[in-house]
Amino acid sequence: MPETSPRIDRLLHDLSADGAPVLAEFWREMADRGTPLVERVDSDSALVTFLWRGEAAQTSTGWGINLPLRRVPGTDVWHGSERLPLDLHTIYFLRHGATDLPTDATGRGPTHLDPLNHRPFRFPADPADPNDRELWASLLELPRAPDDPWSRPRPGVPRGTLLSASVRTTAWGGRRRVAVYRPAAAADGPLPLLVVFDGYLARALLRVPTTLDNLIAAGRIPPTMALFVTASSGTRRIDELRPSAALRAFVTRDLLPWARRRWPVTDDPARRVVAGSSLGGLAAAYVALAEPGAFGAVIAQSGSFWWPASAEPAEREWLTRAYAGWPAAPVRFYLDVGDRENTCPRPGQLDQLSVSRRFRDLLVARGHQVSYAEYRGGHDYVNWRRTFADGLRAVLGAGRREPVPPGRAT
Repeated sequence: MPETSPRIDRLLHDLSADGAPVLAEFWREMADRGTPLVERVDSDSALVTFLWRGEAAQTSTGWGINLPLRRVPGTDVWHGSERLPLDLHTIYFLRHGATDLPTDATGRGPTHLDPLNHRPFRFPADPADPNDRELWASLLELPRAPDDPWSRPRPGVPRGTLLSASVRTTAWGGRRRVAVYRPAAAADGPLPLLVVFDGYLARALLRVPTTLDNLIAAGRIPPTMALFVTASSGTRRIDELRPSAALRAFVTRDLLPWARRRWPVTDDPARRVVAGSSLGGLAAAYVALAEPGAFGAVIAQSGSFWWPASAEPAEREWLTRAYAGWPAAPVRFYLDVGDRENTCPRPGQLDQLSVSRRFRDLLVARGHQVSYAEYRGGHDYVNWRRTFADGLRAVLGAGRREPVPPGRAT
């Protein structure tokens, strides 16, 4: 039996005595305090109750929390409770039989943010992409969620400059938009180079330029130039970021030579990093391993190492299986994944947590320097935003970690 919130138990008891006034007072209380309802259980966990008020055939949460809600008979109260660790940080939305992400902040529709949650989370639409859409979710941050000290602007920290450019590409055809970050701090000699896929969200949502500003000013990493690459949207993004000869050619024959012609960036692969999250994490790892000498380091956050989704086990986890037969490449890695990424999003697909662990173990067995972390949360930008700084320090910082033994997280 699922656990029930003590506050919901009290509501059910009071409703039997004085229905309508009790219900009205309950919703006034929830609107004032905000949802979800968090009730401490012990020193490490809380019972978190998600609520919705309305008419629907079914209601559940989605994204970082997947939980069916039950309706209190004869009322408009839907509720569902789950015991969660106090350091959880993730996002969620409410859905009524649909799966698409919410596209507005009204709190209405087949999927929507939690209208009583006081902390909406916005995915901004790329203003340069007419096919992109603004999306919304709700933030869940429990009392001991880790701080995010690097992605917020700090007083007195010099800000690097961002300029918009485009790269002519024969590999992908036409031109691709690239945002170029140049550090405020001066450097002696050529600059290390960071290439980040899904460039618009990396700038607008992960706040990577601000993270670079802060880490450079604090002396945690050297002054570094960054290229934020924006691939096509929708299904074309999947085609462009999946492992392919075209992806390798774009990065190594179009992008890197273009950058070297224009700016004082390093020719030393050991000081070049390629990064991405989700499918972008798969793309980053693939390019670095398939093109030895292009990059010396990878940051892959919740990398889609399950790719491709297939009903045939022999076709799954292509990169892990393929790299087992390739010559070892001199590449160091930062990998992370959420501890709630343990469900299979669709038939024929493996869960993100398992495939990340297997990919890590292969890298360690082949002698790579690997920094690996399992954060408390799901497949979401609120955690990637915080841990991107960990990745930069792991692969560019002075104190790099020793390799991780197989089967153990650090």
